[in-house]
Amino acid sequence: MAEIQTILVCGAGTMGSGIAQLSAVSGYRTILFDLDSAILTRAEQQISTQLQKLEEKGVISKETNKAASERIQFTTDLNLCKADLAIEAIIENVTIKKDLFHKLAELNGKETIYASNTSSISINSLVEGFMYPAQFAGMHFFNPAPVMKLVEIIQGAQTDPNIIAVLVGVAKQMKKIPVRCSDAPGFIVNRVARHFYLEAMYMVENRHLNIEQADAIMEAAGFKMGPFKLMDLIGLDINYSVSNIVWEALQKPKRLTPSSLQKEKVDAGDLGKKTRKGFYNYL
Repeated sequence: MAEIQTILVCGAGTMGSGIAQLSAVSGYRTILFDLDSAILTRAEQQISTQLQKLEEKGVISKETNKAASERIQFTTDLNLCKADLAIEAIIENVTIKKDLFHKLAELNGKETIYASNTSSISINSLVEGFMYPAQFAGMHFFNPAPVMKLVEIIQGAQTDPNIIAVLVGVAKQMKKIPVRCSDAPGFIVNRVARHFYLEAMYMVENRHLNIEQADAIMEAAGFKMGPFKLMDLIGLDINYSVSNIVWEALQKPKRLTPSSLQKEKVDAGDLGKKTRKGFYNYL
């Protein structure tokens, strides 16, 4: 199989721009695509700022900063989205994701590897009707992508094992820790982490403690962030969507019932740091 030289990242939000930055710093020619030019412009500015901060801290050299910046192409033109590896990091919606992969497959063909950064949607469901199922897998980064070390590499029922090996190699080139897993509800991390979030919200709902106390307790126990701060960072809409997907995929067990406390926030549009208001205010 050909060596990965060009990586396409679809979706210029926080996660997509982070993956694109990581890709460019790791030596790959990188294309960052988004239909929204304003989001793409913001992503370009954020990547530039982050690279400059890394240089100032001595994490990367001036030469690395310059080279990484020159490797990234920003585009709203899908016709320019040709790459050896296409990573999708858009909205958690099966229909929209499948439509994007269909267009990418028509443009790129059977030699390209197609990977979804989905945090919980079944890889087997995403690949239904896809023309190159053996070339399709999950590659789930964690937020913020340039910082978090773990990457879940998810093998679907039709994924060629050689594709998994290539993705593991890419993750290692990015200095990440790849963990292989089979397609299952929530994969590994989001399956295990449901209790971290849900139990904390249940305790607040039942007035056993408040949000600040829950975070302080977990941080004192060794966690870098408490559950409510972490949900605000991830995005309450994303976290709530994952809870629903895992709950429904496992036949709606009571212990994994999504929290009404979180639903109220999502319905109100208070989605965390990205809207400057979630469980905390960021004004």
